[in-house]
Amino acid sequence: MKKLTAIVLTLAMAFSMVACSPSVKNEVPQVEADQTKTADVVIVGAGAAGLAAAIEAVDNGAESVIVLEKTSTTGGSLNFTGGTMSGAETIIQEIDGVEDTKESFVQDILKNGAQKGNEELIRAFVDEDVDAIQWLWDNGLSDNQFSKDRETGTMSVFAPEHALYSVKRSYKPTPHDAKKYKSAAHEILDAVVAENSKITIDFQTTANQLINNEAGQVLSVLATNADGEKVLYTSTHGVIMATGGYSGNLNMLGAFTKNGSNYLPGGSSAADGYGIYMMQNVGAYIDEEVMGYIPTFPMGLDTGVGPGKIASTYMWKTGGICVNKEGNRFVDETEEAVDIREVALEEQPEAIQYDIFTDNIIKDASANGAAMFWDFFYAPGNPYNKFVVTASSLEELAEKLDMPAENLVNTVNKYNENVENKTTDEFGREFTEESLNSTYNIAVNKVEGNKYYAVPLHALCVMTLGGVKTNTQAQVLDADGNAIPGLYAAGECVGGIWGKFVSGGTGVMGPIVFGRIAARTAMTTDMAAEYKMKDAQTVITEDMFAKTEKVDAESRFDMSTPIKDGEYTSTVAGQEGDMTVKVTVAEGKISEVVIVENHETQSIASAALEKIPAKIAESNSCDVDTVSGATLTSNRIMDAVALCLAEAAK
Repeated sequence: MKKLTAIVLTLAMAFSMVACSPSVKNEVPQVEADQTKTADVVIVGAGAAGLAAAIEAVDNGAESVIVLEKTSTTGGSLNFTGGTMSGAETIIQEIDGVEDTKESFVQDILKNGAQKGNEELIRAFVDEDVDAIQWLWDNGLSDNQFSKDRETGTMSVFAPEHALYSVKRSYKPTPHDAKKYKSAAHEILDAVVAENSKITIDFQTTANQLINNEAGQVLSVLATNADGEKVLYTSTHGVIMATGGYSGNLNMLGAFTKNGSNYLPGGSSAADGYGIYMMQNVGAYIDEEVMGYIPTFPMGLDTGVGPGKIASTYMWKTGGICVNKEGNRFVDETEEAVDIREVALEEQPEAIQYDIFTDNIIKDASANGAAMFWDFFYAPGNPYNKFVVTASSLEELAEKLDMPAENLVNTVNKYNENVENKTTDEFGREFTEESLNSTYNIAVNKVEGNKYYAVPLHALCVMTLGGVKTNTQAQVLDADGNAIPGLYAAGECVGGIWGKFVSGGTGVMGPIVFGRIAARTAMTTDMAAEYKMKDAQTVITEDMFAKTEKVDAESRFDMSTPIKDGEYTSTVAGQEGDMTVKVTVAEGKISEVVIVENHETQSIASAALEKIPAKIAESNSCDVDTVSGATLTSNRIMDAVALCLAEAAK
């Protein structure tokens, strides 16, 4: 009874924000909660958009801001990015003496997005982006080291990860604490939030449902906290959804793209798209076609540990080729338009390719300064060398790859014939000295040598471009284009901004910019007092959130097995190096678990490193619930403990 009373009081408080009794009344969801919390603004997601929104809300008068974060750390996708920023007419370009215009930036984004982007939203981004970068600069970015242009020494550079801009407007600052942060922007946002007593972040708190009042204003969020309690969060000015995209949800990727379920996730497993689903359920409009706008990188290495890595061999720069599972080429490997190579790989069986090259090609890459990835990652003694398949012949290589040998041999012979005759092949790849005029085509070589190599690479998905529709004020819109009162969205959960492909730096600056806009709108704009809510679409369905990972029903270790007292140590493979765990057994039970050494990404894994050992000791079992957002680290700890227990059972 206490739970229900708490909800009634909270919803009444939300309804009291309406100036008068509305003539239009909407059904109010009946929910129960263990506790209630209120704030001027409630934000769901502590990534770039959520953190920026929290800061901007306070700057615009908010006395209290609560941020709900389902994992144990801030940053969201910033924990999985190189942190490249972009902007036109910025302080950085001014210092570098680089001339640029906002209009040029707008046109480049439209072009890079295959003219499918929302020009109105892009213009809003480009205008606000200047101030956002200035804010970052004033709050510490000016003290960061930047990767600079080799020829000019400018902080403004061309970034080859995406289609190149027409002007140097990408920036690659290095965070001061590179062990904790991947992105300088994340480091700055964290620092400013930490100093602001008006901002509270509730970690390990998962948003489950958006709640409207009778006036149709969406001002409450029902969530589950780390203790499993239901908490109703209610705002006076609005709810800002900054929950990210769906790059970590293979079900959704497969639902909206042909081979999406075969893509290699390269970001957080927390990016499951549920925030978009929550907004759909209160009438937010979602364009189904836009949900299929899912860019990939044609260079994803599956290490089996954590998200996929951006790890092309780049050996095609000096003569290497890419083939599919059938041993056939499918694209001009040296194509400068990255999106062409992206789409070509996405369409291949299982969205996988094999970089094929030889010892001769490696030597030429080294001689031309193009062997960085090989030298630092794939060469013998380096971390990715175990993924390199080596053979003395093409036939042997094909056998090791479980690939039709005849196809691979014919593919290479045909390719070598084009190289020898200097003829343009069926994909448009050229083999003349005159063709060596770009960073993607450095030297011409046949695929021949004493050693043949292959590296399997996948279509790597690190972000998605679909989501709810918003206006330039970051208000979430319904199917008729009307703003849903009290509901705002920023970041990857917004769809249709950039088009089919993303432009460099917008993955970092886009969420920051629209997070700022959302908070400013929430704090300075009166919401409608009478709004008739729309029925929910069915673009996203509940079954898209079914777990797809394989679950082993068997326990890691049968705790009914007698184990001897003592201290036991085991080592398992970790994120960036081995993890070593020590288990103490006393009176036949686990009395203590200690992480002796680890090389996990601390910003993501810290909660698991802290909580899982205690859970194991408390429950006397190496099978405990994982920590949300740090599943891989949790499982590594449990696996290591199981090895210790197996030793104790001998």
